[in-house]
This record gives sequence, structure tokens and C-alpha cells, in this order.
Amino acid sequence: MERDGRTGAVAGLLLAAGGGRRLGGRPKALLEYGGRPLVEHAARVLRAGGCAPVHVVLGAAAAEVRRRAALDGCAVTVNPHWEQGMGSSLRAGLEALADSGARAVVVALVDQPGIGAAAVARVAAAYASPETLAAAAYDGRRGHPILLGADHWAAIAASAVGDQGARSYLRRHEEAIALVECGDVAVPADIDTPDDLRLLAGPPEPPAPGATKR
Repeated sequence: MERDGRTGAVAGLLLAAGGGRRLGGRPKALLEYGGRPLVEHAARVLRAGGCAPVHVVLGAAAAEVRRRAALDGCAVTVNPHWEQGMGSSLRAGLEALADSGARAVVVALVDQPGIGAAAVARVAAAYASPETLAAAAYDGRRGHPILLGADHWAAIAASAVGDQGARSYLRRHEEAIALVECGDVAVPADIDTPDDLRLLAGPPEPPAPGATKR
């Protein structure tokens, strides 16, 4: 992987601003995972996957998150407009990365504990140039994390509204996205509802190669 003099070519961006509306207003960043805030685990995954620097976007209960979570070594941005949806957090994160020296960024979501460093490293390794677009795939279906080359950041930020994030931009550039199969090392399950809190007991194991999903 190409390296910049100050940073790695590929930065990490963790979107962790949500207020957990469907979880009764429990901010996802503060959910406990392994005895620590989930945001801490997710930031560590990006670092272990080779991303540098790692930027974290907070929103709901940001002051409490900063007090409770060990985010040493991460750049933290607080999105005052987090209630507008994930798009505003993605914009805030990309703006914060503008002067980082990074040529691409791996974007991860705080509420997917089944995605670990192995998947991040695979997606980061897809970087070839600032024009690269890549995404983890699960049985051929695009998911997270995603890699956004720096040449795309301005256009993605301009189109990131509501909870869409980069979705609309990526749909328009589907043919340019390199899919990186990660179904053997990660499970992209989201924590959205109280039933999903079971994922905090430990991420599900990836299916065995050739296993049939039910």
C-alpha cells in the first residue's frame, strides 16, 4: 500500500454520532462491548486494519462519549447537526480529513461489531489511487466498510443528505466500485433495535465457506 510522508495513504473514518432512536435514545457509541464503549472497539478495529489517521465523528452525548471512551490517537469531530442523519456526519468527517494527507478513507459504522480488522484491511488493500472506490461485499452484495478515494470526497459530501450517506453517489458510480469479498471474515449485522443488542454479547461467526444461509 502506498504511503504518504505524514500518514498512511488510507485513513479511517468512524461514523458514531447517532442517538439510537430505535434503541430508546441510547447513543450507539456508548453501548458496552467487551466492557468498554462500542465506539472504542470500532476505532481500534480501524487502526488494527491499517488505517491512519483514524477520525471519529461524534454527535449524540458527545461529551459523555469523550469522557468514557479511550480514543487516544484518534482525531475527534463533533457533528452539531447529527440529528439530520448520517449524511451530515459523513460530510463532517470528510471535511475534517481534507488536510490530513490521506488519499483515501475507509468508512465504518459504529454499530457493526461483527466487522473486524480483517475486513478493514482487505478493503484498505483495494486502494490503488485517489480515484479508487471499493466496498466490502457479502455473498456479492455491497456493504461496509467502504473505501472512498480522495478525488470523490467533494462530490460525495455534496450529495450526502439525510441517512443516505454515500449511498446515492455510489449507486451512480456502481460500475467503478471494486467489491472485496469479506463474508468469510465478517458479518455486517447492524445494531438498530433492542433485539439486535444480542450482538453485543459477541459478534456472530462468519459462515463457513460454502455454507448455505437460511
